[in-house]
Amino acid sequence: MSFMCHLDIILPSFGNFAMHDLNGATLNGVTCFAVFKPKQIHEIKDFLLTARRKDARSVKIKRSKDVVKFKVRCSKYLYTLCVFDSEKADKLKQSLPPGLSVQDL
Repeated sequence: MSFMCHLDIILPSFGNFAMHDLNGATLNGVTCFAVFKPKQIHEIKDFLLTARRKDARSVKIKRSKDVVKFKVRCSKYLYTLCVFDSEKADKLKQSLPPGLSVQDL
C-alpha cells in the first residue's frame, strides 16, 4: 500500500529535497508526487508568449457550444485560455507556433 504526500507540506523526517527529487520517489513507504496546479491566462498575447516558450510541449483545443479552451502544457503547469468568440479562436489557432503539436478534442 502506498500513500501520496503533498509536496507543499514540509516533511522534517525526509530532510530537504527539491520537488523534482521527490517526484515519484518512495521514502519510508510513502510515494511522493509533484502536484502541479493549472493556471489560467486571461490575455491572448500572454497565451501566445507562453506557447512560444521552449518548455511548451503541446496545445489541446477543447470546444463547447459557448467557449473554446486552449490548453498549453509546459514543464511545470498547464496553462488555460478561455475564448468566447469563435472567430478569435480560429485566428488564435492559426497563430500557434508551427513546431508545437496541436490536438483538437
